[in-house]
Amino acid sequence: MTAMLNRWRFLIAATSLISFLFAVPAWAQVETRAAGIIKIEVGTRGPLQELTVQGRTVKVTRMMRRFYRHRNFMPAWSSSHGPYEDINELLDAVRMSYEDGLNPADYPADEIAGLLNTLLDSARAGKPLDPAMMADLDLLSTSTFLALGYHLLAGRIYPEITDGEWADNIWEADLDDALSDALASGTIAETLSGIAPPSEEYAALKNALASYREISSAGGWPVVPYGKTMRPGDRSSRVKVLRNRLLISGDLVDNGGAVDNLLFDDAVEQAVLRFQKRHGLVPDGVVGPNTLAAINVPISKRIRQLELNMERWRWLPENLGDRYIFVNTAAFELKVVDSGSTVMRMKIVVGKPYWHTPSFSAKMTYLIVNPSWYVPSSIAVDDIVPHARENPDYITKSGYRILSGGNGDATELDPASIDWQDVTEDNLGFRLVEPPGPHNPLGRIKFMFPNRFSVYLHDTPSKSLFNRKVRTFSHGCIRIEKPVELAKYLVPDVDFDELIAKGETVKVELPEPIMVHSLYWTAWVDKDGTINFRDDIYGRDEALQELLSYGPMTP
Repeated sequence: MTAMLNRWRFLIAATSLISFLFAVPAWAQVETRAAGIIKIEVGTRGPLQELTVQGRTVKVTRMMRRFYRHRNFMPAWSSSHGPYEDINELLDAVRMSYEDGLNPADYPADEIAGLLNTLLDSARAGKPLDPAMMADLDLLSTSTFLALGYHLLAGRIYPEITDGEWADNIWEADLDDALSDALASGTIAETLSGIAPPSEEYAALKNALASYREISSAGGWPVVPYGKTMRPGDRSSRVKVLRNRLLISGDLVDNGGAVDNLLFDDAVEQAVLRFQKRHGLVPDGVVGPNTLAAINVPISKRIRQLELNMERWRWLPENLGDRYIFVNTAAFELKVVDSGSTVMRMKIVVGKPYWHTPSFSAKMTYLIVNPSWYVPSSIAVDDIVPHARENPDYITKSGYRILSGGNGDATELDPASIDWQDVTEDNLGFRLVEPPGPHNPLGRIKFMFPNRFSVYLHDTPSKSLFNRKVRTFSHGCIRIEKPVELAKYLVPDVDFDELIAKGETVKVELPEPIMVHSLYWTAWVDKDGTINFRDDIYGRDEALQELLSYGPMTP
């Protein structure tokens, strides 16, 4: 009796299960099975664990996990009726990423397109879709949107790994929410196109990149043969090549009239001047070795410079500030920007290649008039102590003070009491201080914006250095050409000429803090459309290029 009862229970349960299965629509079974696969692949893996989808490596990122958990792992890019049109917009966005200097090959567009076509064929033929293919299509499409979105928003590599800087500028993005909204509203392409930096400068670089790629597609520009310096009035076959080269890059304007192509005339001279100015060369209108070397840089390198500097723009915050100080170490220039307009511009001296000025952003809150210079220990040991070893009176004659102890209880030491032969950076038990004065390395004003690099802007008594074209002479801090003018702009109610004349050290608070962005641009576009290039003085272009060659980072 018990066996018979159990048999009936089994038959009833089986009948109920069969009835339930047939009651579930076929589309729900396909999508549920696809969701089960997605859950296994995504839900059971830890952050940044890898899986292989259609031969491509996909990292399960935190954003991907959040995205699928919020939708209970159900597929987002297709249903049992077929793939959604959103996938075509995604594929278009991948192809268009080339215009932003990205590499479409970094994203699995071919694999997505293959899955899309297979599933579309099944849907058109009225055949059930393969849940495994639906899951693969979903995982590839979602990871592509998140990766492409992050690369457009914040760059392909984490900026702090380029040289240990930019650590405070890592983006936090909710691209999983952006993806959910874009799928709900059918705005995949629009969402991705709006993620790139919104600045005019970035857009100008993007246009410049397109222009230079057109020149490259048309054959690029010719190499001007090397030889003696070319000057106005010269006639030669080299001048003819020079004309063609400057015409292609837009430096020489073709007025359509009859010209002597062999003659270095006024039009060629003006074109050379234009070229020299936008490449940071001495604008003398003649083609000497430095100018010729810049002229013969291949267009492929210029294109790469544009791409690399677009990457740097993606590292920046969306809003630099309504008013800010913009330092370009590669161009040896500082400018003050207020409401989008440059209100002040000046030359700067930056760090030596082995003591380079870092890239970072910080807030300036005060400045110091008639500052003392507390000599960094490395500079003291490397540059000053050797003189003291040779001449015991060097410290006194140079005006340095020697302080022992903290700021509150510092004791001044007699230079003669120190055994200079034994001083090293490891046992340096004192600080060298140079009091305010006309020969103080900091000049009369230093501008403070606390940062982990101990870098600041300051005046300098070595004014002649601003006449050099390449100005890499400091130990990392930024010497500025017009310190008093900048101080008066920042604190207009203070008479800085009077304060300087008194000679006393005075701290002046800024009535309104201002952001300082110390950056490194080897390519940019002026507001008038002029495309500028500078030498890679710190080798950062080369380092960034090498990092990018390994492929983009996963967000």
